[in-house]
Amino acid sequence: MATLRRIVGIHAAQAALDHSPEKITSAWIDLSRQDARLLKLRDALETAGITIKQVDRKQLERFAERRPHQGILVEIDLPTELGEPDLRDSLDENSGQRLFLVLDHVQDPHNLGACLRTADAAGVDGIVTTRDQSVGITATVSKVSSGAAETVPFYRVTNLARTLGWFKESGIWVAGAAGEADKTVYETDMKLPLAIVIGAEGTGLRRLTREKCDFLFKIPMFGQVESLNLSVATGVILFEAVRQRLNVKK
Repeated sequence: MATLRRIVGIHAAQAALDHSPEKITSAWIDLSRQDARLLKLRDALETAGITIKQVDRKQLERFAERRPHQGILVEIDLPTELGEPDLRDSLDENSGQRLFLVLDHVQDPHNLGACLRTADAAGVDGIVTTRDQSVGITATVSKVSSGAAETVPFYRVTNLARTLGWFKESGIWVAGAAGEADKTVYETDMKLPLAIVIGAEGTGLRRLTREKCDFLFKIPMFGQVESLNLSVATGVILFEAVRQRLNVKK
């Protein structure tokens, strides 16, 4: 179900305008800020026929609930979180070289926001996470994502093991990131239709999730630290998949 949601900041507002202008219901702008980027965005919103309300700084701070807003807030009508039926429909309707990111019990909103931003840049078809013990789309997540929370399909499921089974039924391989894997991500075929599964920082993949994976891979580490930040690791993995897929197209 679609719900009204307020997002703040120039990048987030621009992303919403670029990808789903028809979903923007209105915008609040503090024009006392003589920012060229803000003025350009205002003109683009007006051209798109979106209602703009001019407010002062204090009003905008109140509407933005004290979030850093860069002089703009837009209200959007978007289903920010999708469910299992939506994922099944997506799997049934599409085929080909698909790429999904599955996050197993990731709870840090900054990590999720960064993963959304990276997923958007890598052309990921959607992010899947659990309803329990996982963070959803929050104001912090939306801000960190720089607008990607409005562009990347975000699915929340009740049973991750069952969901991984759906991927397999749809011809999508399930690949898990695990430090103890024999092969590195650079030795793994990432050109396949893939659902890449990444576990929470500190705990990694849960046992049942690991068992549902078709194969495991790791990021090679050469220094003293044992692991990377989750969102950094996600970027390394997704863009290795992008690199391999681009090479195929040459």
